[in-house]
Amino acid sequence: MSERLDHIARLEEERRTLVLPAFNADVAWTIGNHIRARASAENYPIAIEVSGIGGRLFFAAMPGASPDNAEWIRRKRNVVERFWESSLLVTLRCDERGRKIPEQFKLSEADFVHSGGGVAIRTADSGFVGCVTVSGLTQYQDHQLGAEALRALLA
Repeated sequence: MSERLDHIARLEEERRTLVLPAFNADVAWTIGNHIRARASAENYPIAIEVSGIGGRLFFAAMPGASPDNAEWIRRKRNVVERFWESSLLVTLRCDERGRKIPEQFKLSEADFVHSGGGVAIRTADSGFVGCVTVSGLTQYQDHQLGAEALRALLA
């Protein structure tokens, strides 16, 4: 199995296990603050967003983040909301086919980005309910921060 296929399998397992008991504005605040505290401790120049269906519930831009990070977040969130999957999982699946997300699905590059960093939020009762998105590090690090926050909430 290739390294990429192995990573895809791990992300698919992560999707099955990162299921929250509930999601609301308070949970979004907890997720966002977890990432913000980690970013502050590590001096990460990132932007963080937690959104639910219907809008943004948490946003923070750390020192060193730029307005461009908010734009990357919007485009990563669009991928998650379109496919109900992490943007990294969709990106790696497309890489396996030799195409970028906008090309593969005939989507606007202005609105959809071929990059990880958006993680789908799911609950046991409702399925897909939102997204935690990070921008400013590598696509793998951005994804990891979002997934780590969901794991912390489940612990």
